[in-house]
Amino acid sequence: MTAAPERDAAQVIAALVKTHAGLDLPVRLRLWDGSEAGPAGGPVLVIKTPRALQRIGWRPGELGLARAYISGDLEVEGDLTEGLRQALGTRPRVSPARWAPAAWAGIKAAAQLKILGPPPPPPACELHVRGRLHSRTRDRAVIAGHYDVTAAFYQLILDPSMAYSCAWWDSAETLAGAQRAKLELICGKLKLQPGDRLLDVGCGWGSLTVHAARDHQARVTAVTLAREQGGYVRQRLRGLGLQDRAEVRIQDYRDTAGGPYDAIASVEMGEHVGAAGYPAFCAALHRLLRPGGRLLIQQMSRAGRAPGGGPFIESYIAPDMHMRPVGETVALVEAAGFEVVDVQAMREHYVTTIRAWLDNFEQNLPAITGLLTPEQVRVWRLYLAGGALSFEDGRMGVDQILAVRAGR
Repeated sequence: MTAAPERDAAQVIAALVKTHAGLDLPVRLRLWDGSEAGPAGGPVLVIKTPRALQRIGWRPGELGLARAYISGDLEVEGDLTEGLRQALGTRPRVSPARWAPAAWAGIKAAAQLKILGPPPPPPACELHVRGRLHSRTRDRAVIAGHYDVTAAFYQLILDPSMAYSCAWWDSAETLAGAQRAKLELICGKLKLQPGDRLLDVGCGWGSLTVHAARDHQARVTAVTLAREQGGYVRQRLRGLGLQDRAEVRIQDYRDTAGGPYDAIASVEMGEHVGAAGYPAFCAALHRLLRPGGRLLIQQMSRAGRAPGGGPFIESYIAPDMHMRPVGETVALVEAAGFEVVDVQAMREHYVTTIRAWLDNFEQNLPAITGLLTPEQVRVWRLYLAGGALSFEDGRMGVDQILAVRAGR
């Protein structure tokens, strides 16, 4: 009897996906031996070394794939966003009763592909934070890991206002116009008047602080935990002659004092507070705001059982994030003594915003490669492409919550 010919690597992977997930390959694969499998005519996932499969085998799912891509063991030919859309658009159809035989098939396939062995070390840029969850020291390390990258990099992907949050594309045609419209939307909802005291909690690169001080003559106190951001905003304010109208405090929001303020804004900062600390966060905002003052929270939301950003986000971008359905956040704001007067969904606007950032990223790639390591470049490309899909698919949302502190 003649032995059956040994299958090439791509055939082995295709059979393994069929056994494990009960479906055909959703994207085209090309392996290190030159073999290919899967549908033609779209992006191609190029598995350059057996180490990519080791990474995926040891950490199946999102994190293993991310590590393989970030390390350069896996490449994508064609549009990364479309490749992710195809890969994420299918769901396994294997019943639990078939998991055991599927696992055995995986062991046999790993032996055939010669990828058995210890797990490869993760990419060097993976974030590892220690200490008690949401302690001041740990939060400072988390923020430094993402935001203490040179401002020169963010200038290459953001608009001139340096707004690093969802824009408002209702009638705007450019990223700069959409970010200005968002800043005006916030200031309008807060009813800012000349001389009003505004607290900008988590001021980022200073887009709202500058806009409120320059265009609405507000007196702004900006708070950030990131030293790179704080130094940059102070420099911006000096350059614009606004240092007498706005001040920057590099501190934890829990240490914020002063007030009472006429208005408070927190733009995409509440996701970093954590579930346990959110009631105290709302209570602090209530204490700092004068009676009758207005609060604007712009915050990402997420339904279901996965309140974090997912294994990739938590390992490379923002560990310890916590997102909840917007209704739960509204309830927490109300429980702190606020009257919520408006909730505005902006999910579709984030899709367009992130795609504009990704366009800027690709257009400025030569300059970016001079600022980031090759691994960091891959992290950011994956982050932007995957982030846009998360909002496109409705797995994540973003909303503006407007509230008023009772009294006069």
